[in-house]
Amino acid sequence: MKTRDKILRYIQKNEQSTIHSLANDLKISRQYAHRIISELEETGLVKKMGIPPKVYYSILAKIDEPLSKSISYEQERFLQEHFIVIDALGQLLEGLIAMKYWCSKQNLLLNKTIEEFISTRKKYLEYYNPNFLVDGLSKLKGTNGIEQIGVDCLFYLDFYAIERFGKTRLGTLMHYAKQGQNKFLMKIIVNEIKQRIVKLIEEEAVTAILYVPPTIKRKIQIMDFLKTQLAIDLPSIKVEKIKTQIIVPQKALSKIFERVANAKNTFIVPRQQAYEHVLIIDDAIGSGATINEIAIKIKDKKLANKITGLSITGSYKGFEVISEL
Repeated sequence: MKTRDKILRYIQKNEQSTIHSLANDLKISRQYAHRIISELEETGLVKKMGIPPKVYYSILAKIDEPLSKSISYEQERFLQEHFIVIDALGQLLEGLIAMKYWCSKQNLLLNKTIEEFISTRKKYLEYYNPNFLVDGLSKLKGTNGIEQIGVDCLFYLDFYAIERFGKTRLGTLMHYAKQGQNKFLMKIIVNEIKQRIVKLIEEEAVTAILYVPPTIKRKIQIMDFLKTQLAIDLPSIKVEKIKTQIIVPQKALSKIFERVANAKNTFIVPRQQAYEHVLIIDDAIGSGATINEIAIKIKDKKLANKITGLSITGSYKGFEVISEL
């Protein structure tokens, strides 16, 4: 067995290891152990934890399959585009390294899982239009309990989650950015979505924007951050979220009629200047009730002739509770 493989199996057996223990137990020099470990780090097979003098290395891939089995450039590029993980230490892992980490935690074979992920993700990519937007209007119309449709178009930039593999890349970023009020992740989101939003605005001739106000009080509100960082040079439609003695966020409601009632009675659209085409932006669509009810109020006051809803992430079909956001 090659020294490289011996080192990998040693780390896997011991869960984590230092250069000192590797060199002593495998009877190799510390310099040689350092060189092999550096190569394994570059390929994403091992991960370093800690800072000198206490540095440990752990495995990022289950190695019951042949280590020599290659991963194609196309596979690696696809993973880099679509797969992301936040590990237990709060480190952002992307692409192949993220997949190796995920497989190690799930006790799965790497190559087989990569093939299954790519196949599953491609199935969902078929729902995207040429501008890489998911059309969510049919989902909204097909949701029992939503009787009146206020939006003319409804899109989201990515699914929040897919079968088996859970949250998508954008879904993962949204989850940790919002829950952790993390500006670093919010900036990544802006970089990934801005071009598509600008393109939608240009092609659909949007004349005004409404950012859905938050329900839960947070020091850093992701919608405020998106509004500032997207810096779209268009007038804003005002909407107010009524403050109640007990705040009931949409994500706390499991019934569609409750979500519709909540959105209908807690959002107020004051009279203001009318615009031809308003774009409503929200962070996630579970039921679609919030965007839809705001759109109904805008049209009732004749503040827009056309309304498009846009969410950063959305559920696959029908009514679904995205309670994490």
